[in-house]
Amino acid sequence: MRPLRRFKQELPDVEVIEILTTGKVATWALDGDDGFPYAVPVNYVYADGAIYIHCAKEGHKIDAINRNPKCSLCIIDKDDIVPERFTTHFRSAITFGLAKIVAPIDEKVKALQLLCEKYSPGIDPSGEIQQSIGRVAIVKVEIVKATGKQAIELVNMS
Repeated sequence: MRPLRRFKQELPDVEVIEILTTGKVATWALDGDDGFPYAVPVNYVYADGAIYIHCAKEGHKIDAINRNPKCSLCIIDKDDIVPERFTTHFRSAITFGLAKIVAPIDEKVKALQLLCEKYSPGIDPSGEIQQSIGRVAIVKVEIVKATGKQAIELVNMS
């Protein structure tokens, strides 16, 4: 994979992991139908160096993964438009990885628990997980590379 062209704006790994951990929504890019890219917003959780996503057991995402497991996710941490400067102060992370459908029930349950902790903190998810475990797919994106970048104005502020 190519290096970041504007290397002075590259974020250190610790900040990339922070964005992956705290981000709420990722845009997931997959190999879509008829050669078109397919990018879709998803909720996700980052754990143990991988990203976990829940989805239906059938559909566009599953077809894309079966066709080509290579994918990318983009998480935007900061997006402040500065109109008078014709710029945006941004921070974001992009991952490149291989998606696979999780088969072991214990790994599916763990991923669902982590997703629930992130998006429904303080609520016991046991009943919901038990009810949905048979009809939900969990996708694990094994990260091959992750990078982060920020606006040059943010670099110059540090």
